[in-house]
Amino acid sequence: MMYGYPGSGKTYFARQLCENFQAAHLQADKIRAELFSEPRFDKQENDIINSLMNYMSEEFLTAGMSVVYDMNVARSGQRRMLKSLASKNGATPVTVWIQVDQETAYLRSTNRDRRKTDDKYAVNWDKKHFHQITTSMQKPTTSEDYAVISGKHLFSMQQSAVVRKLRDLGLISSDQTNDKIIKPGMVNLIPNSGRVDYSRRNISIRQ
Repeated sequence: MMYGYPGSGKTYFARQLCENFQAAHLQADKIRAELFSEPRFDKQENDIINSLMNYMSEEFLTAGMSVVYDMNVARSGQRRMLKSLASKNGATPVTVWIQVDQETAYLRSTNRDRRKTDDKYAVNWDKKHFHQITTSMQKPTTSEDYAVISGKHLFSMQQSAVVRKLRDLGLISSDQTNDKIIKPGMVNLIPNSGRVDYSRRNISIRQ
């Protein structure tokens, strides 16, 4: 699960982590852009996005794939719900808290470059809405499993911090290195094969 200000670098990190872990990247901004040509960001629309993200998460988890939930899990209640969903499907939830100062995050969130992969679907927030989002966020507590990374660091440094957390939780083995991670131990593998059955689910989104 990703936690951080708009513009902190959540999608930048999530995309690359999924490539290295061969995990499913569920990107809320992309889903919204594909479903709504003119997003309103109202409660009805948000409920649809949340329902789709949760449905797809459960489908991937039951298929034995790890999931990176690329939506700002800003509220403690949202994280509790996702923790329950993960536990029900035999997965261990971990929050990645991307920290960056508000000024840097705001500048990034208002200067998106649509030519870049990680900015293609991101929202350009004005100051009013950026402030509303940041002031309503509820930080992870000590009772939650989370890793803290800097939104200004290179991905290699960010991944190292997350890998240490996963090792501490016993989700990956100590002999797995950052540049040779195949699958974390939180997934359900095909018995006796050591491989993930990617064929069990074929998920698509149709407008």
